[in-house]
Amino acid sequence: MTHLTRRTILAAGPSAFAAAVLPARATEKYGPGVTDTEIKIGNTGPYSGPLANASPIPLSMKAYFEMINAQGGVNGRKITWISYDDGYSPPKTVEMTRKLVEEDNILLMSGSVGTPTNTAVWRYLNEKKVPQLFPSTGATKWNDPKGHPWTMAFFISYQSEGHIYAAYILKNKPDAKIAVLYQNDDFGKDYLKGVVDGLGARAASMIKARTSYETTDPTVDSQIIELQASGCDVLITVAIPKFGSLAIRKMAEIKWQPLHILNGIASSVGATLKPAGLENAKGIISDNSFKDPTDPQWLNDAGYKQWLSFMEKYYPNGDKTDQQTVYGYSIAETTVQVLKRCGDDLTRENVMQQSANLHGLELPMLLPGIVINTSPTDFAPIKQAQMRRFDGERYVPFGTVLSGGIG
Repeated sequence: MTHLTRRTILAAGPSAFAAAVLPARATEKYGPGVTDTEIKIGNTGPYSGPLANASPIPLSMKAYFEMINAQGGVNGRKITWISYDDGYSPPKTVEMTRKLVEEDNILLMSGSVGTPTNTAVWRYLNEKKVPQLFPSTGATKWNDPKGHPWTMAFFISYQSEGHIYAAYILKNKPDAKIAVLYQNDDFGKDYLKGVVDGLGARAASMIKARTSYETTDPTVDSQIIELQASGCDVLITVAIPKFGSLAIRKMAEIKWQPLHILNGIASSVGATLKPAGLENAKGIISDNSFKDPTDPQWLNDAGYKQWLSFMEKYYPNGDKTDQQTVYGYSIAETTVQVLKRCGDDLTRENVMQQSANLHGLELPMLLPGIVINTSPTDFAPIKQAQMRRFDGERYVPFGTVLSGGIG
């Protein structure tokens, strides 16, 4: 899918929709996009534009729903998946989301990618009372059950990650001179706030330089040169994969070797480190809530084997070194869990009720010790992560599973 006006649709075949196949349901309650044989789910994703290498998230979601349909669907209903390309452009996200809600008549949104893009439709979806489930972004603001009761987060929040990075620096390099490179929007500023808050009273003295980039910038060369000139010995990079990769390559080119902390969403081996050159990424520190598919410790793990089997059968062209395929798989799996719990009460209201009552939900690719928990007053399903260091070939986890202290 290369044009913004195109969409990718996953639907069951015509025979699957024959009403006579299923017995009558006595207590069904249906919202928009639901029949006895179908559930419509909407999504927007960056199949083009500066975040195009995040397209494995919606593509792996599509593949997961194909698997569910092949297994008979959710409580006898097949999933119709409609995903539009928004090019990581908020105005296009608004246009495509309105189309999904007002023309395609979806039951819910799931896994839409990007902080600025989800922000652009946050208010609209809540006003329309359309579930905005598990956006592919860790923005802290998604956990707002009182102000935005139709939006349910998924990932550990960016501010929590920022707290984790700050705590690591304070413990391991308390005399650090910190530089920060961040994306100049809500995404980058959310992470930055977490770092500043985590450093507390020492933030002003420790952060010596900070500079931002725009997603329309061709490179971050000038920013990296500026930060090197500041004399800092720690760099925190808050970027999408493309710009994380560009930063790593430029640092290698100018032989700048600070302690480099790379935000979780830009830490994928396949999407970020390979394009940058694995040798250039050696020593990078990041964090993750999920099993890394490049880590051989999981080769005999049942959850990893389940994911690998899915990839080989339903997404064979997907990059198995790209963490984003794990994200899409996990978001789609959690969405299906919610729908299963809805039973025959497939209203938007019940979708949110079930989403807000997930207790101890284990996913195959979450790290051991991390489970999904939500409540009517807690819309942050994942709250923990583990630090890891790239050794030139793979990430090596270290320390215990941590919480950043932000919901």
